[in-house]
Amino acid sequence: MMNSFPDCLLVANRGEIARRIISTAGKLGVRTVAVYHKVDADLPYIGEADHAVQLEGDTPVQAYLDGAQIVRIAQQAGATAVHPGYGFLAENADFARLVAQSGLTWVGPSAEVIEVMGDKVESRRVVAAAGVPISGDVGAALETGDEAVAEAGRLGYPVMVKASAGGGGIGMAVAHDEDGLRKAFENTKSMAARSFGSDRVFVERYVSSARHVEIQILGLEDGSIVTLGERDCSTQRRHQKLIEESPAPHLDPALRERLVESSIAAAQAVGYRNAGTVEFLLDAVTGDFVFLEMNTRIQVEHPITELTHGVDLVEQQLSIAQSGTTTPGFAPVSHGHAIELRICAEDPKRFFPRPGPIDVWQEPTGPGIRVDAGYTAGTEVTPHFDSLLAKVCAFGATRDEAHARALAACREFVIEGLVTNKPFLEDVLGSEEFTSGRYDTGVVEKIQQRQKNLARRSA
Repeated sequence: MMNSFPDCLLVANRGEIARRIISTAGKLGVRTVAVYHKVDADLPYIGEADHAVQLEGDTPVQAYLDGAQIVRIAQQAGATAVHPGYGFLAENADFARLVAQSGLTWVGPSAEVIEVMGDKVESRRVVAAAGVPISGDVGAALETGDEAVAEAGRLGYPVMVKASAGGGGIGMAVAHDEDGLRKAFENTKSMAARSFGSDRVFVERYVSSARHVEIQILGLEDGSIVTLGERDCSTQRRHQKLIEESPAPHLDPALRERLVESSIAAAQAVGYRNAGTVEFLLDAVTGDFVFLEMNTRIQVEHPITELTHGVDLVEQQLSIAQSGTTTPGFAPVSHGHAIELRICAEDPKRFFPRPGPIDVWQEPTGPGIRVDAGYTAGTEVTPHFDSLLAKVCAFGATRDEAHARALAACREFVIEGLVTNKPFLEDVLGSEEFTSGRYDTGVVEKIQQRQKNLARRSA
């Protein structure tokens, strides 16, 4: 019988997620190999791995994107599997293919699935054929402004212009009329070519009162799909998530069931294996929803699913990659409520990155509190990477309890030496909109506007 876990795992990532994966591997008795650029030499994940190898590269980012170098290191270090985490090479089909061709186990779905789901035009076509609702028509990417205008005529304004290869909120623009659409189309097409190496663009209906809800799945070798509830990720700045919670508040049970059924259909349409997330855009007014995208990796916000289901998703990833199925006795049951806060090194008003050294780092503790961090006191946040410092998660028997614990934990987290977004997270948690649970993706802008109005009155 095949072992449930690999013997030795190379973690092809850095910071918080590398530390998270190394922690689970250590508990399972799996040896770990970390890779790092010299700017990250003092980060805690390096010392927590069994073995660490320095990457070479013209820039720190290029070093972590050098798949061939990472595979060579894996082979030389005796690794038998590679976990990509999120970001960098996690959704790079060529890297997944190289790992498999090198005789190593890839902890994730196949390269072919990554390619399909990484192209938003193609993924929409595939899931629509499986009966999953999408916005707009299924078809090829739009080539001209005239085609975009014709599509908007069918959908009705406002519309969202999106880059097919985009992600993380990059490559998105809203247009309210024909002139705005033509400008947005050309700008997005040009930006997509520069940023993603593909200028494929499509248009979909823009929902002003939208909720961003996603379903966590595990795809098994026998073709079955396990679902682990939903997460509401509507609290965003610049289309990037700030706070997530599970389960989604005020979600009708019948609607939840339809979301789950659609996520299973989407995953089975491509023969999905391992952990993934199917994301939907939900109209908060009508209750209609459409497929947004599928992330073919573990998500930043996976801890709140772990807290509400009593599972370790990294453990299940390793088990599925090695044996094709979950661990023996795996029987998750949903309970309680969890909220995750993304603590970032950024200006709490304009959200611009603010790298720098960390002088003091005191994490919150207490019942239901979990902190996944990439830094400690004495380390430095460099300008080379995403500004995420840590994820503060709070679990409670009810949403009210989780909410109160999240707010207290945010206030108790002491970080000195650099600017963080903690003050704004506290504002959001204390707002009427978030407290009520009846918010949408416009909640951050509403809170910012209210703060501006108050500042004007007091000036």
